[in-house]
Amino acid sequence: MEVIYIDNHILIVNKPAGISTQTPGLEDMAKKWIKEKFKKPGKVFLEPVHRLDKVVRGLVLFARTSKALSRLQAEMRIQGIEKRYRAQVEGIPNKEEALLEHYLEHGDFKAYLSPKGKKAVLHYKLLKKEKGQAILEIDLKTGRYHQIRIQLATIGHPIIGDDKYGSHTAFLGAGIALEHVRMSFTHPITKERLVFTI
Repeated sequence: MEVIYIDNHILIVNKPAGISTQTPGLEDMAKKWIKEKFKKPGKVFLEPVHRLDKVVRGLVLFARTSKALSRLQAEMRIQGIEKRYRAQVEGIPNKEEALLEHYLEHGDFKAYLSPKGKKAVLHYKLLKKEKGQAILEIDLKTGRYHQIRIQLATIGHPIIGDDKYGSHTAFLGAGIALEHVRMSFTHPITKERLVFTI
């Protein structure tokens, strides 16, 4: 776990692939780190504002106070927190950029297309293509379960290493070829607009 930023209200870490965001996982590691760094007695308040799948790596935002948590959750609800991902996918999309809209349901450890599901929206832009694969930048508009993974698979371009959604190509690193690389939001207390990139 790499700490990207910390103040009295928020913590941002770079999550490796292979561990879950919540307990047991990244949340426990982050609480232990805070407890040791600041020699805190008793329990540490720390709540993830959003989650990354276990197989995904990248930026995770935690709230260090209940006030920060409620304000950041409110900002998330109005889509005020911008999240960008980078994915390596099988095949080359026909369009260099596109807005994808699907309706998704959360099943047993998997997402499904369903007209009764919740609306899922993302915008992708083609950054690079080589050897029958493409690297896409994804601007996530909604935060549905496995959203990026199923939406890209649905248009015929599963993420490298994501055999759950139809990838036939092994990913050489841990997890799958999907990383949360950029996040922008309004600080819950100072109201300053912050941007973090890895």
